[in-house]
Amino acid sequence: MPRRIAAIDFGTNTARLLIADLFDDGHFEQIALKRTIVRLGGGFNRATGLADDAIQRATACLHDFADSIRQNAVDTIRAVGTSAIRDAANGSEFVARMTDETGIRLGIIDGVTEGSLTLAGVLAGLDSQPEQLLMFDVGGGSTEYTFARDDRPLFVQSLPLGVVRLTEGKIEPSAMEEKIERELDNLELQLRNSAISVSPDTLLVGTAGTATTLAAISLQMPEYDYRRVNNHSLQKSEIQRIYELLLPLSKEQRLGIAGLEKGREDLIIAGSLITLLTLKRFGFTRMKVSDYGLLEGLVVSEFTN
Repeated sequence: MPRRIAAIDFGTNTARLLIADLFDDGHFEQIALKRTIVRLGGGFNRATGLADDAIQRATACLHDFADSIRQNAVDTIRAVGTSAIRDAANGSEFVARMTDETGIRLGIIDGVTEGSLTLAGVLAGLDSQPEQLLMFDVGGGSTEYTFARDDRPLFVQSLPLGVVRLTEGKIEPSAMEEKIERELDNLELQLRNSAISVSPDTLLVGTAGTATTLAAISLQMPEYDYRRVNNHSLQKSEIQRIYELLLPLSKEQRLGIAGLEKGREDLIIAGSLITLLTLKRFGFTRMKVSDYGLLEGLVVSEFTN
């Protein structure tokens, strides 16, 4: 008899709900999926934390998720908040308020836990299991890098590179590049200190909104189809082409590009730069895109909050 799991990934930019039946052998079947661009990190202030209008958007979204959970007779809820909530001065207050109002308690996870759970989700959706893998998860407030060998995470590092924070904090692409390069310098140092070498036979996997959006644009998808996006390979040259296409356009003009979801029209520039500079730094010419990630990792793991 399967267990019905509701998983919630409440990110800095996007909130997602997956309701799935989890079977004893570890596989799951999707029952319902919802995704809302909430931009919880929008207007983030270091002193006060989450902005009032962002909290209002988040509250409406969680009420909607709670309705779906009730309608689907869920056995277990596994819900997490990531970078924006864990870094916010009012993060704990926000979690308590959401618990009271919606019955959904968001567990605030650190970057290492986020990376490990995301790896579990990505591995559940890959069409082949590589010997070693470097996965990067570009979020709204942070980017997690995870190195795994034989399905085991050997290294997880969370960098303060998020598309919302980069976009709101660094106006020019050149300033974004400088910030990204500095953080990648730190990442390389941490990898060396952990005696980890990213060899040419390592599979690079990109997950979350930036990677899936780049794939959707490359595939010229008027409507998003996760089945076409998951395991799609993107060449570095194609990502560069998309970046150069989008950069000179206004936000409104970018929305005319098939595959670009409303709410990402400003953030895709920062996300593309993180992606391109990651490929360049480690000498990759292509990456595999995963539509699976933290959300699916919550379903297949034994995570409790």
